[in-house]
Amino acid sequence: MRFSSLFGPTAGEFAYIIQLWPVLNQMIAPAQGLSFEPVPPSNLDLSELGRVALTGDFDAISLYSYQQQTESSFNTNGSQSLVTQRPNGDFATTVTSDGYIKSMCPFVMKDGTLAGVIVGGNFTSLGDQQAQGVAMYDPSSQKITPLPGLNGTVDVVWCDQETNTVYVGGDFKGGNSTNAIAWVGMAGWSDLPFAGFNGPVNQIRGAPNGNMIFAGSFTGLGNATAPTRKDQQSINLSSANITAESSTTENGFSDPNNIVCKTSGQDGVGNTWLLEDGTPGFWRANLSFGFQPTKLRLWNTHQDGRGTETFRFTAFPLNGIMNFTFIDPATGRNATCDARCPLSNDTKVPYQDFRFVNNVGMSSFQIDISAWYGRGGGFNGIELFQDDIYAFAVSDLNEPACVNHDFPSNATSTGPWQVTPSGQSNSIYLTANLTGTKTGPSDVSVTFRPDLQQAGNYSVTIYTPGCIQDQSCDRRGIVNVTWSLSSETQPGQAQQSTIYQTNNYDKYDQLYFGPVDANSDSFRPSVTLRPAADQKEGTSIVAQRVRFVLTNSTGGLNGLFEFDPNQATIDEDFSKSAINKAGMSLDPGAMLNGLAILNGVIYAGGNLSAPGITNIFSINGSNATALPGAGLNAEVTTLFAFEDLLFVAGNFTDTVNSTSPGMNNIVIFNSTSQAWQTVGAGVNGRVDTIVPLDLNITTNTPETCIAFSGIFDQINAFDSNPDISVSGFAVWVPTQQNWQQNLATQSMAIDGYLSASTNVTGSTPLLSGSISSQDINAGDAVSLTSDPLRINSLGVKIQPERPSGSSKRKRAVSGVSGQNTTGAVTGLFYNSGNTNITILGGHFTATASNGSTVNNLVFLNSTGTITGVENGLDTESVFLSLATQDSVLYAGGTVTGKVNNADVNGLILYDLVQANYAFPQPPPLGGDNVAVNAITTRPNSRQVYVGGSFESAGSLPCPAVCMFENQQWSQPGSELSGSVSTFAWQGSSKLLAGGNLTVSGSATSLASYDAKKAEWSALDDAANQVPGPVTALAPANNDGSQFWIAGKNTNGSAFLMKYDGSFTSIGQAFGEQTTIRGLSMMQLSENHDSNDLVGRGMVLLITGQINLPNFGNASAALFNGTNFSPFLLSTSRNNPGSISQLFSEKVLSFKNSGGHMAVGLVVLIALACALGAIFLLVVAGVLIERYRRKNEGYVPAPTSYFDKTSNMGRIPPEHLFGRLQHQGAPQL
Repeated sequence: MRFSSLFGPTAGEFAYIIQLWPVLNQMIAPAQGLSFEPVPPSNLDLSELGRVALTGDFDAISLYSYQQQTESSFNTNGSQSLVTQRPNGDFATTVTSDGYIKSMCPFVMKDGTLAGVIVGGNFTSLGDQQAQGVAMYDPSSQKITPLPGLNGTVDVVWCDQETNTVYVGGDFKGGNSTNAIAWVGMAGWSDLPFAGFNGPVNQIRGAPNGNMIFAGSFTGLGNATAPTRKDQQSINLSSANITAESSTTENGFSDPNNIVCKTSGQDGVGNTWLLEDGTPGFWRANLSFGFQPTKLRLWNTHQDGRGTETFRFTAFPLNGIMNFTFIDPATGRNATCDARCPLSNDTKVPYQDFRFVNNVGMSSFQIDISAWYGRGGGFNGIELFQDDIYAFAVSDLNEPACVNHDFPSNATSTGPWQVTPSGQSNSIYLTANLTGTKTGPSDVSVTFRPDLQQAGNYSVTIYTPGCIQDQSCDRRGIVNVTWSLSSETQPGQAQQSTIYQTNNYDKYDQLYFGPVDANSDSFRPSVTLRPAADQKEGTSIVAQRVRFVLTNSTGGLNGLFEFDPNQATIDEDFSKSAINKAGMSLDPGAMLNGLAILNGVIYAGGNLSAPGITNIFSINGSNATALPGAGLNAEVTTLFAFEDLLFVAGNFTDTVNSTSPGMNNIVIFNSTSQAWQTVGAGVNGRVDTIVPLDLNITTNTPETCIAFSGIFDQINAFDSNPDISVSGFAVWVPTQQNWQQNLATQSMAIDGYLSASTNVTGSTPLLSGSISSQDINAGDAVSLTSDPLRINSLGVKIQPERPSGSSKRKRAVSGVSGQNTTGAVTGLFYNSGNTNITILGGHFTATASNGSTVNNLVFLNSTGTITGVENGLDTESVFLSLATQDSVLYAGGTVTGKVNNADVNGLILYDLVQANYAFPQPPPLGGDNVAVNAITTRPNSRQVYVGGSFESAGSLPCPAVCMFENQQWSQPGSELSGSVSTFAWQGSSKLLAGGNLTVSGSATSLASYDAKKAEWSALDDAANQVPGPVTALAPANNDGSQFWIAGKNTNGSAFLMKYDGSFTSIGQAFGEQTTIRGLSMMQLSENHDSNDLVGRGMVLLITGQINLPNFGNASAALFNGTNFSPFLLSTSRNNPGSISQLFSEKVLSFKNSGGHMAVGLVVLIALACALGAIFLLVVAGVLIERYRRKNEGYVPAPTSYFDKTSNMGRIPPEHLFGRLQHQGAPQL
């Protein structure tokens, strides 16, 4: 390509410069990646705790590592963002738009510098800049530069470095062009020589020969004229077969036909159709023709206070739920809906219009009513509209007589016409057997009259059903079609066409392309079909429908166009291009959605057909070539080339010839083997986009994965892999030949919707869409390790909860403020002898190692085997607390059911060694909404204390706290009542309880039990100082005399306090909606600055749903006595997640970091010091004595003598007896 050839003097007459670009040189900069600032390390030291784990309600979790990390979920309001990857591999939003981002490309100039990334979509703003459909993004500075001048939607951008040109396509107007235009170098927008297309452009690609390929829904070059009135043709429901389910039995209101052709909105007998009171149901219309509706109009009933509140519209035979846009009558704003579309109950709103988001063909539809006002649902009227302008040969298919149009579409016929079933065709049609007299051109005819409300250039097409379906191929004849489309004769314009009707399958013939007048009192356009003269006896002809499409173009194309930038003028002989010719060989009305080039071969997909070709084909050389199986059986939405594979996505389920089962909406075409390959078994709904992205799957080296986004909620089961619930997003890992969600390896969690991607030189790939991501994909429980600090999946396959999950599974637990009731709430490590088990309790569903389903309580042993308890417990049970004594697990919560044929309530006992329920079970707890929230064993005893919300244990009155020992319950003291949330021992004989309590009739949030005295007492000043019930408690020293508490104030705000003889409040440290579920003191590897609240070598871990000012939501935070810092971030079902608690294998032993030591420890240290001093004195005395003796001449006595008598003679007598004269002890 050469810049000068396209925009030099020869082509200058075509170039309409819309906007100059004076700041281009300032924008061009080398590509640089975004800067992500790491946060300081937490310095947690877990070495003394053994194994450590966290439980909660989350499906993805991350350590807080970079300042840009958040817990934000992906947007579902239609806005999308530009997304890049952080150094740790997860994803970060850079700038956000107010709409969809559909395409991107790096605008690299001839000299290799990056001007920016061109971003196209249907947005009106990007970042903080107003931008209509297209803008430029600088990855290094994140600066947005709008490219004004277009009005509409940009569907595709293609950057050509050789010519400094960006080709832009979509559904828009700009300058003198429609749907296609170019941004050139520093000059700005410029019309292409052909001024665009008469229909939307969906794809642009650079061809192997250097030309540009445009694909879309166009039939010619030039501008298109949109109808001034949208949805102008009414679809005839009067001829439909109308049925309903759950209709009322009330006379005059049960007939579903009551609401057809009723546009007054008047309630009453014969005008209203009602459902049976309090019962969902549906209204269904089965039509005898196909249509593509664009607008649904509904009149709600107000009969006796009834009315439809929500509905959904399902199209058949697609069996797809349609998406709508509508104006909310209450707010006047645009809104969207799909499965639960709302209808107003305001009597001042006569009707509501719902516009279809997608152009979908259907022949029947069903409206399901799921909610209603008053006693039941119903309607007063219904209308369906389309943009397509058709006139049908069968009069019953044309616009109904009740339509409020001056000139509704109709058809008149003469001769022996009979209605023929549609078979494989779009609609029923007329067949005339030319037998006998009066069967000539003057005797047999059908005249089509469309509902044309606007004059303009139209493409007029006539449809001919195939002959195989009605077995008439040997009888089909020839027809002459004439038309009268303007009140003035068009010079040189043919008014007749001869059509051979011997086609095997449905075909379309363009009759006319040019100006057509609108309907008026003086003239009405028409098309007339007659048999050709002189045909043999027994010949049959058919008449079905005629279509009028408003255009303004030169015509002759069909969804594909090849453009040579080196040519200043366009050769209107399109057949010279193999690409143009391939499009022209398709049946009229082809819609091309996807283009890909693989090993020099062009692949095109969409909603298209031709003999032997359906929805996808290839162009290699000069021919359009069918793919195996004659193509795919429904629309292709997108293509993506990867290595030698072509990924294909759409709304199909198989090839046309049904040769490859398992091709549900996604399939691969292998260009090497020329065969289809399945992608697992696909997904259960339409796929709209295919986007590559880099993920760490099995190693620390990223690999390319393929992300699919669309309207589906399940990855289909295949081989040994089960169904997986998703939210319209799935990731295929080519190296593993499996979905990321199926892999046993630990990998990143990512969810949302990806619409496009592009590579940027010197930076990570840039993505667009709306996604959320965390470090790992793990459900409700993870382990935590240090050196280095990281989180890991425990390997328990907790299933993600579907959005439509039972409300019972989310019920609140009475009496436990802020307690988590979904996910894994609590956990415990059991390690004794040869038994090593990790136990998780809560409210969840998991998959056991044998493939069975386990609920709410799960065991993971040291070999990785996952098991649960035997049947008997209600699946709605919630486990809130766990403890062990010997090998017996005490598991409490809102637990009900039967164990060993006996009722249980609140608590069960389970033998971990025997892997079975213990026998006998404790007598059930009693009271309203029984919940066991805390269980603890008294040190050095057999006593197990159970706290919660209950009134009795068996027949024993035992409110709030009960003690179990020797297979029987006993009441510890008689002063306590209320609800206990948490326990902590202060030594071996004092138990501290937190909750919503009463002691001897006085309310308090903290109470202490003296096991020796068997009595409860309220903690000093707790009633006045603690602002609400305590739900979390953690010791702050070894004997528990100091501790942290948390809960919720009576006004709903969270509080955090420390007690060390008196209470110290942290103040208003948290934002609204904070719920603290757990507290734990943790040891640090490096000291922080000294303060009065937290020792220098310690930090307080706070878990729950924590809202930190100036940051946002976190699932766990660290408090060093001065500052809070985020620690863990999580998400759950596209909402912020939560962490319930940390549990560890060992108990932390507090180090002396400036606080008071325990008395026992002080005594031991003093004793050691005394013994050490005595030892040193003794050693010093021995050394001094040895020194003295040495100075006085003492030498060691000999131990052997060879001549004793001779030695004795050498000793002087005075030396032998001289010492006897001295009295007293010798002096030292």
